[in-house]
Amino acid sequence: MTDVFDAIKAIGSGFATTFRHLFRRPITEGYPEYKRPLPERSRARIILTRDPDGGERCVACYLCSAVCPVSCISMQSAEKSDGRRYARWFRINFGRCIYCGLCEEACPTSAIQLTPDFENCRQDILTLVYEKEDLLVDHCGKDPAYNFYRHAGIVTREAAKGEHIGEDPPVNIKSNLP
Repeated sequence: MTDVFDAIKAIGSGFATTFRHLFRRPITEGYPEYKRPLPERSRARIILTRDPDGGERCVACYLCSAVCPVSCISMQSAEKSDGRRYARWFRINFGRCIYCGLCEEACPTSAIQLTPDFENCRQDILTLVYEKEDLLVDHCGKDPAYNFYRHAGIVTREAAKGEHIGEDPPVNIKSNLP
């Protein structure tokens, strides 16, 4: 008997909720005209940023493609004459991307970043494959002051060992001999 009473009570509360909302004005947001503000940390379209000097931040370390759970990122590395590494080509298949943000977390240079631009639907799935030229932007993204080659301790024409920001000079191992 209590089961029947509980079932009638549940149906009654469902009808009461429906009846209560029947006479309210609908809350409709006209999507293309009004775009709801997204949270600051929302993750959507991936971009490749530049360092403060205007050079590409990506050093083609393959960490983003290694950590990607759906393997939608691929690239090929190359090296410039001044010793800086860069991605000869960089490709992301947004048709496979799940926008998890692991690539952004794995990137040591802050080159790959996710933006809140979520309008990325296409009729043809092959147009969702973005090349490096489509992803590269002309700003520094979320971290405007960071430059990988000034902090990493990598020998380039710009600086030698011990000359980078926050780096100690190299130890002379011959002076430590007994």
